[in-house]
Amino acid sequence: MTVFLAIRSILCVCLLSSFIITIFIIIIIYLLSRYQANQQHPEAQYMLPYHGLGHYADGYMEEPVMAELSVHREPSENQEPFYHSYPPASGHYQEQIGQPTVTPVKKKRGRPAKQQVADKEVKEEMDEAEAAKKAKRVLNRFNGMSVAEVMAKTLPDVLAYNLDILIIGINPGLISAYKGRHYPNPGNHFWKCLFLSGLTEQQLNYMHDQSLPEKYSIGFTNMVERTTPGSKDLSSKEIREGGRQLLEKLQKYKPLIAAFNGKGIYEIFCKEIFGVKAKNLEFGLQPYKIPDTETVCFLMPSSSPRCAQFPRAQDKVHFYIKLKELRDQMKGLTPNGEVLETRYSFDLQLAKEDAKRMAIKEEQVDPEYESCSGLHDGLFPCQSWPVGLSCLCCFCSAARNCALKCGSDGL
Repeated sequence: MTVFLAIRSILCVCLLSSFIITIFIIIIIYLLSRYQANQQHPEAQYMLPYHGLGHYADGYMEEPVMAELSVHREPSENQEPFYHSYPPASGHYQEQIGQPTVTPVKKKRGRPAKQQVADKEVKEEMDEAEAAKKAKRVLNRFNGMSVAEVMAKTLPDVLAYNLDILIIGINPGLISAYKGRHYPNPGNHFWKCLFLSGLTEQQLNYMHDQSLPEKYSIGFTNMVERTTPGSKDLSSKEIREGGRQLLEKLQKYKPLIAAFNGKGIYEIFCKEIFGVKAKNLEFGLQPYKIPDTETVCFLMPSSSPRCAQFPRAQDKVHFYIKLKELRDQMKGLTPNGEVLETRYSFDLQLAKEDAKRMAIKEEQVDPEYESCSGLHDGLFPCQSWPVGLSCLCCFCSAARNCALKCGSDGL
């Protein structure tokens, strides 16, 4: 019984397999016949699209196409079969009717290319002309000299032995080197403060710098001799070497007071010469003397109008007044009858905030400086000194138009 069932199963499998193989063979034969038919009549695949041209043609193209189809023409001997002139099936009808699809080109915004080139050339010419004008202005600033030629110049010192005051700057600027004078910039407050403080009897300018040692016992020098557009262009090595050279000058000429015009100059000098890193520097008389001399150091705010802490000349005048007082005390001179000593107080923080609010180059007159309560007595009282410090407050006569005006910031 088992053998019979096994034989029966084998027969069923064989029959099923033969049936599947037969179907597979029939499919292969059908595909081969289709392939051979297509090879023998290749034009058949183009007939359907060709007969459908009337469906796709529009307007005036319909009549020529129908006329062409209605006329039977015998092909010439050298003429190739018509299907050779047809492209592949996709999109062939568009080329045959002579109207290829044109993709619309999206116009770019802006000016045409030629106009852009012309505008670019005009802009370049304008830039060149502007650059030439700027270069010309720079050259005219120094009467045809270039910046490099001006930087090659040096500013000579104005020195003499045993001066009362020696004004010390950081290094010559371009205008100073070009003119060969000290503090020639019209915006610099040095010469104005010198007069308002009473250190000079009349308003002087940079053309008088050579006469100051003989007439007022005031001289000029710089820590570094090299000319630069700004002090930031100096290297630390140059500044250190300049500090040692300045020490030699001070030991040689022995001025009574070495007045440093700017806090940064004295900080470097103090660290290099005294070996002390100055902290919380205050303007005025400093605790150190120049080695091997009796020269004292006096620190003033920079006379430059770019000094943010004291942007106006009247903010700096009282430091020059204090310098004059120190000189008179060291020389044993009696105070001028016009100058009276007094004590007073004011808010230093408010004064500094007021100074910062003012524009650097603005020289507007403060109403407080023009208060003339002593007008009927012929005297014009000015501002005063900070808490705990006695100073010489200026009471100037009407003949001098109240020229001695004190500032509003303390030491």
